[in-house]
Amino acid sequence: MSVRELLDPSNCALVMIDYQPQMLFAVSSIDGQTLVNNTTLIAKAAKLFKVPTLLTSVATKTFSGPTFQQLVDVFPDQEIIDRTTMNAWEDVRVKRAVEKMGRKKLIFGGLWTSVCIAMPTLMALEEGYDVYCVVDACGDINEMVQESSVQRMVQAGVAPITSLQFLLELQRDWARQDSYSGVMDIVQQHAGTYGVGAQYARAFIPHASEAGDGVGAAVLGPQKQQQKPVRTQ
Repeated sequence: MSVRELLDPSNCALVMIDYQPQMLFAVSSIDGQTLVNNTTLIAKAAKLFKVPTLLTSVATKTFSGPTFQQLVDVFPDQEIIDRTTMNAWEDVRVKRAVEKMGRKKLIFGGLWTSVCIAMPTLMALEEGYDVYCVVDACGDINEMVQESSVQRMVQAGVAPITSLQFLLELQRDWARQDSYSGVMDIVQQHAGTYGVGAQYARAFIPHASEAGDGVGAAVLGPQKQQQKPVRTQ
């Protein structure tokens, strides 16, 4: 395997690190609401496609506060490993949980990029994992720190991806009807103008309801539409 191979639900796992209020307060590299939205998107994508997901936090009761409620709502029964280490990879419980998931492709998202994401991704690379970072579901104290941290990871071999890219790479084919409606629900809730486009497609594209809902119907709808004879003068 390598980062050149596409992600699919059977070959990857998601690691979500320190999505907590105190970590978010100082973030200025990305709008806070956008960050929360993108974070929720990748969590819902992982749940929809049954991608193994690990949640970890740092100093919940003494400093950072609880994990975002949006993530708890997606994974209400998920154990959240609370650490003292800044580097999650140095907590033996986290490493054991990653090993238990049994996937060689690890997708990371969290706060802050320069510390809580950069350190574990670099160490995971050293241990032979294919590592990805969802860059628009990460943030740091300013844009320079964010960019330099991403560049450091990329130069080491981490593949940068985005939240919507993660969702659509898992879906891959609009003909996959078992996940189609779920993808469209996530798109409409969290994908901004693309989600608005999904609503438009549902309302105006012929046979959209037969194909499913939303943007994908633009692909599938015409395939199901009966061809009518061309009228001539």
